[in-house]
Amino acid sequence: MELLQVADTVAREKGIDREIVIEAMEEAIQKAGRSKYGHDHDIRATIDRKNGDISLKRFREVMADDAEIENETAQLTLTQAKRIDTKVEIGQFLQDELPPLDFGRIAAQTAKQVIMQKVREAERSRQYEEYKDKVGEVINGVVKRVEYGNATIDIQGRAEGILRRDESIPREHLKTGDRIRAIIYEVREEIRGPQIFLSRSHPEFMAKLFTQEVPEIYDGIIEIKAVARDPGSRAKIAVLSKDSSIDPVGACVGMRGSRVQAVVNELQGEKIDIIPWTDDIGSFIVNALQPAAVTKVVLDEVNNRMDVVIPDEQLSLAIGRRGQNVRLASMLCGWDIDIMTEAEESERRAEEFRVRSSLFMEAMDVDDVIAHLLVVEGFTTVEDIVETPVEELNQIEGFEEEISLELQNRAKVYLEAKAKEMAAKQKELGLKDDLVTLEGLTPAQVIKLGENDVKTRDDLADLATDELVEIFGADSMNERDANAIIMKAREHWFAEEDAAAAEAEATEASEEETPVEDAPQAATGTE
Repeated sequence: MELLQVADTVAREKGIDREIVIEAMEEAIQKAGRSKYGHDHDIRATIDRKNGDISLKRFREVMADDAEIENETAQLTLTQAKRIDTKVEIGQFLQDELPPLDFGRIAAQTAKQVIMQKVREAERSRQYEEYKDKVGEVINGVVKRVEYGNATIDIQGRAEGILRRDESIPREHLKTGDRIRAIIYEVREEIRGPQIFLSRSHPEFMAKLFTQEVPEIYDGIIEIKAVARDPGSRAKIAVLSKDSSIDPVGACVGMRGSRVQAVVNELQGEKIDIIPWTDDIGSFIVNALQPAAVTKVVLDEVNNRMDVVIPDEQLSLAIGRRGQNVRLASMLCGWDIDIMTEAEESERRAEEFRVRSSLFMEAMDVDDVIAHLLVVEGFTTVEDIVETPVEELNQIEGFEEEISLELQNRAKVYLEAKAKEMAAKQKELGLKDDLVTLEGLTPAQVIKLGENDVKTRDDLADLATDELVEIFGADSMNERDANAIIMKAREHWFAEEDAAAAEAEATEASEEETPVEDAPQAATGTE
């Protein structure tokens, strides 16, 4: 009964099944038995679940008389077995009762280690099953120990989590015994080491804190749309109210700032900007860059970028310390933001106007008045003029059908001459068709690649993203677009690999299905 009491106690303390503890004890006794009688023996131990009595037996498998005996201590022939038990059959086991073990110090220590190992494994399995579906939840815990900035957190006495230094709030010094809150951001099933990974720097942690402090968020009346954090310093959170009568910002701030202050205190004084969410990205970014005033927002939806124009005197306020304000606003809206002053914006627009006007004047041999009109109407390339219907060109002030048709003819002549020039250049550089026809590259970009000794699709596929950006220049191509072009160039590699794998599978299947031909029979007669 003493063994069963120990099993009950351990199972209760560790929060695991009593049966697992008893099975661990049985395994420990078996290991001790094999150490005493020999490891070749098949020794099995059982503990009676009612009275705690231990039964130790040796098992020997009955084999056929003509079978090969691999282990004489654990196997015997049917003839040998019949001498012991006449009713035994092949495949059954003879069981020999063994005397109870007298555990020595070494055996007892070994048995203890086996039991503790099994208990730990069961505890870890229970811990994983309990917490694997709790990713994203906030837990309360106590700091158990701190090693090299990594803190082990006791989670309500039921599990342990690890709060790594890079997931802690900067300049936060935790001590043993401190009570903290953290979010479970990952749970992994590991054989050794931590399984539950916690974070206090994750943006979702701040969102969960607001959910706990603001009843309207908990009830779903107010929705948190986006969160951006610079842990320990500053954060921005965008909120949307589903009830027009409730101000989402005011609800999150609370009476005299009580709600937001509770979150700030938990985050060690992190300053939080609460921003009303709107689907209009232009209006949203104006709110996100507060306290700086925004003069104008120009969106580039193709590249997911925006130019934000700020009064000269507010530039430093918009950018923030070390670019913090604009970086958080960019994270919040998911767009790349380029901050510029009114003077810089005016200068840039003037330069773009001059470059585009010069392009039309040179390409189509028109005067500056017509070139300026085209730029003002939004035309950026000669191709735009060719692709635009004559009816639309006629609507430009001062344009008649005769002028529109002449402009289109001149544009076509220019593009045809340009295409011939490009084709000659491609031939001169020795560019292969698979590169020239690759989707996503302009003729000018193809020439640029050829000038940098990239002459085939495989040459392009071998490039790294930063190498392609360097060839085209950071002003002409960003890393995202460069990566997309490289992956497009590599598509045929993956297709070839898939085809080769499919061919190998088909060959293997056909070899398995092909019947083996009968061997030729030996001649039995004479010619």
